[in-house]
Amino acid sequence: MEKTKVKTDLFEEITQFVRNQFDEPDAFIPLHIPRFEGKEKEYVMDAIDSTFVSSVGAYVDKFEEMMCDITGANYAVATVNGTSALHISMILEGVKPGDEVITQPLTFVATANAISYTGAKPIFVDVDRDTMGLSPSKLKRFLTEVLVKKNGTWVNRFTGKQIAACVPMHTFGLPARVDDLRAVCDEFAIPLIEDSAESLGSTYKGRHTGRFGTLGVFSFNGNKTVTAGGGGAIITDDEDLAKRAKHITTTAKKPHKWEYIHDEIGYNYRMPNLNAALACAQLEQLNQYLENKRELARQYREFFRSLDIEFIDEIESAKSNYWLNAICLEDRNQRDAFLSYTNENGVMTRPIWCLMNKLEMFKDCQTGDLSNSDWLEDRIVNIPSSVRL
Repeated sequence: MEKTKVKTDLFEEITQFVRNQFDEPDAFIPLHIPRFEGKEKEYVMDAIDSTFVSSVGAYVDKFEEMMCDITGANYAVATVNGTSALHISMILEGVKPGDEVITQPLTFVATANAISYTGAKPIFVDVDRDTMGLSPSKLKRFLTEVLVKKNGTWVNRFTGKQIAACVPMHTFGLPARVDDLRAVCDEFAIPLIEDSAESLGSTYKGRHTGRFGTLGVFSFNGNKTVTAGGGGAIITDDEDLAKRAKHITTTAKKPHKWEYIHDEIGYNYRMPNLNAALACAQLEQLNQYLENKRELARQYREFFRSLDIEFIDEIESAKSNYWLNAICLEDRNQRDAFLSYTNENGVMTRPIWCLMNKLEMFKDCQTGDLSNSDWLEDRIVNIPSSVRL
């Protein structure tokens, strides 16, 4: 009985602290909502007045230019969402039906879904506990144990198939050790594609996420740091890949004043100008959003340190956008009790995702040792992380 009371008192203290940060004594506090404090309405109305509201328009071009400026990439291609950006990126890297693609089990389902769209099969390799992103050491161990060379090509000794790509994900905006991941992938000649959907504004060793692989992808869903309502982007330094990305996301239509000639299977994946207008206004505010969110993370860090609860923080050499803040609780029982208390008391919290290898459609996929992912799944909870007005 006393233990239950202690837990309740602790949860009440956390709930009250969250309410204080958002200056909201009574009303419901969501996990992450968009803020529209800039020129969003002006730009959207301008797009409407121009009549260019679909996938051709000045704001699409401006959005791509802004993404290059923000990330430092040479090229950016706007897409309808982050999942489509990831799907196209794997096609660009030559992922084919029957191939295998490595990713982490601790990720949003879109990562594994996009692999499946290509006809390839995911392989799940463990994460590091501190970054919650794909572990370079676990990846090296897995590839060393699993790959053999046949006719000069690395293949999976158990399936005989080629591992065509590796897709790490920067969890909640916290950069993974992506330079080490790149080194491991280079050793085994595996293309690296970064799922940077959650990490716009995050850097590792001074370089923006999405810039370590051949291709990087971002999401602008309604719950992201910057939103287009729906939208995504591919970034790359490779001109040929950028041109082909734009081509196949625009139904692979060959340029002509009136003829409809398509030279390969294409996709209707381009971001509409209407969404791009919203995104441009949001991107103009990115720096102040990042400062705001990093200040909230600082206050959470100090508060949870005083309670001896682990706040999931950026690692050395990383600078996170702190898209979603997270804490690590004692075990699944405490996690579930915390989720129940906070949500019943009007503060939205959420557990980390169910591991991909536990979902029905991916339960037969090959995995490595997933002990870190299992441990984190039992303990990690997201807490309110919106930009505060």
